[in-house]
Amino acid sequence: MLKPAAPGPAVVACNTCRLSDDAREDAEGRRGGALLVEALRAVKAADPAYAQVAVEEMPCLFACQSFCTVHLRCPGKVGYVMGKFTPDEDAARAILDYARAYADSEWGQVPYKQWPQGVKGHFLTRTPPEGFVVE
Repeated sequence: MLKPAAPGPAVVACNTCRLSDDAREDAEGRRGGALLVEALRAVKAADPAYAQVAVEEMPCLFACQSFCTVHLRCPGKVGYVMGKFTPDEDAARAILDYARAYADSEWGQVPYKQWPQGVKGHFLTRTPPEGFVVE
């Protein structure tokens, strides 16, 4: 079942992702994806600089080989799926910092020199927006 979501830039986090390659949940039984959603929301709430980026969640992005996965999307822009994050404040801040640069970009491409260190090595896929492909 689909539900309406924010129309602008958004980080959509898988709330059912594993905690790591070796563990499904933490000691309290919480999944890594749920912890990452919590961290993303806490960082966003603490800093008005992230106001333009929605934080959303859904079960399973089908990227199970890459725990703690997020999809970055915005209408008319290239989208990205990133994974293998540690579900903590540092990862959440790096994701949201990249999302801000992405939101400010013309068509979704952020120059590498502007990437926060915390997202480098985490990109899994790049998806074209509806009706377009990248040249």
